[in-house]
Formats: sequence, structure tokens, C-alpha cells
Amino acid sequence: MQIILYLSVALIAIAFFILVISLIKTLKAMKETLESVSHTLDGLESQLKGVTGETTMLLHKTNVLADDIQGKVEKLDTVVHAVKDVGNTIQDMNDSLRRVTTSISSVMVRNQDKVAQVVQWGAVAKELKDKWFGEKNSRRHDHKPYDSEVEVQTSRLERSKS
Repeated sequence: MQIILYLSVALIAIAFFILVISLIKTLKAMKETLESVSHTLDGLESQLKGVTGETTMLLHKTNVLADDIQGKVEKLDTVVHAVKDVGNTIQDMNDSLRRVTTSISSVMVRNQDKVAQVVQWGAVAKELKDKWFGEKNSRRHDHKPYDSEVEVQTSRLERSKS
């Protein structure tokens, strides 16, 4: 029985020895893997520092560009308002001109008879002047006044009334 006990202890020792050797091999492989992961992480960290720096510069440039665009939009907004004001001014001027034209036209229509009378009186005055100066000139040049001109002007006015 003692032999069985010694053999059992020897067998346990051999199994423990094999277990320790397997564990050592596993730990060495795990150490190599962890060192590789550590080197990879160091490289990744340096790359992240570079990317972070570039991202910071890009963000700064984007902010500068956004400020520049905002300033230009504000300037353009001023131009748009100015153009709109010019358009409104022109529209107001057109409206005023339309009202003045309509007013003049309506006054002319209302006073058409008076204008015709003024033209007739002007023709009569011209005829009288021509006669007056005609008699003086006829003595000098024997010039005859134009009675037919007054009749033509009067007939034109009468046709335009109708």
C-alpha cells in the first residue's frame, strides 16, 4: 500500500510538473501577445495624436471659414436690402407718376371744351393780328389776310370734339 501511495504521489508530481510546464508555455505565449498588443497600442496612440492634431487644425480652419462666410452673408444681406429699397423706391415713383398722369389726363378731358375755345380764340386773335398787320402791310405790299386758315382750324376743332 505504500507503493501505491508513492506511485500516486509520483503520478501527482508528474502531472503537476506537466501542468506547470504547460502553464509556463501558455504564459510565455500570452506575454508575447500582450507585448505585441502593447506595441500596437503605442503605434495607435501616436497615430491618434497626429489625427487629433489634424482634427484640431481642421476644426479651427472650419471655424475661420464659417466666420468668413457669415461676414460675407451679412454684407450680402445689406446689398439685398439696398436693392429691395431701390425697387420699392422705383415702384413708389411709378405709382406717383401713374397718379399724376391719370390726374392730368382727367383734367384734360374735363377741360377739353375750354382748350378748344382757347384754340379758337387764338385763331381769331391771329386772324385779327394778321388783318391788322395785313392792312398795314397791304399798303406796303398789298398782302391779303388768310381767312381760310381760321376756318380750317375751326373745322378741325369741331371734328375733334365729335
